[in-house]
Amino acid sequence: MTPETARLLEDWRGWLAHERGFSRHTVSGYRRDAADFVAFLGGYTSEPVSPADLTKIEPRDIRAWLAERARGGMGASSRARGLSALRSWLRWLARRGVGDAAALTGIRTPKLPRPVPKALAHDETDRLLAAPGEEWQDRRDLALFSLLYGAGLRIGEALALDGRAFEAGDTLRVIGKGRKERVVPLLPAVREAATAYRRTCPFPLPLDGPFFLGARGGRMQAGVAQLRLRRLRARLDLPETATPHALRHSFATHLLGAGADLRTIQELLGHASLATTQRYTAVDVAHLEKVFRAAHPRAR
Repeated sequence: MTPETARLLEDWRGWLAHERGFSRHTVSGYRRDAADFVAFLGGYTSEPVSPADLTKIEPRDIRAWLAERARGGMGASSRARGLSALRSWLRWLARRGVGDAAALTGIRTPKLPRPVPKALAHDETDRLLAAPGEEWQDRRDLALFSLLYGAGLRIGEALALDGRAFEAGDTLRVIGKGRKERVVPLLPAVREAATAYRRTCPFPLPLDGPFFLGARGGRMQAGVAQLRLRRLRARLDLPETATPHALRHSFATHLLGAGADLRTIQELLGHASLATTQRYTAVDVAHLEKVFRAAHPRAR
């Protein structure tokens, strides 16, 4: 691509991060997909793609790019994300007088399977949150995992919390996707775990600094939390589906099983659409069917 096209990509990346509030992971993936499309276009002429070339994009170019990705073994979800990134970029370009979003007309998103969220059983969450450990990192992990399960937070939302988050009494203010704020209840058990961690942490935890810290005192990274949980589940003989995000799924599934309504769960999870929350009804039905087959004499 030409330097002018590269600058457009970087300007768009900055817009995604600062104006749209997308996560670093999403921004990186979107930019990578858009750059891959530009490289694909360059394959037609063996010349660097200029902004003028972007004004000539046609639907067949997008379809050909998606088809090449499918032939390369890329799954439907990755192709759908790539198309989402391309839609965002072409529309951004069109608003700036470069390119034409009309090329997106008639382009359908690859059909995606709707996976049922993997929730832990009640006894599995109990074992996880009762795991022994005297080191300050163990107390930190317990506070983090208790928060994910007790408040239904995404791992990124929890790790982004500062020390003042736990100073608001019985509630917690969370900044979710799209910089949307929501308020969730803070259970006594979660507060106790957070207090125990604060008391044993060897680093200062100021109100305006990160609450969950890594081994060197910086903000804890999601990869570290995932690694710590993998080690813990091996020690506790928990299933491989026991991940930080599974604790959020478990929060929603267990609430639904206890009679909570979908609208309430939607607000607690920070879902923009009720359709996303409705996936948890499939989890509950699956559990009921399992119990039915195991218990009903005619089902054996």
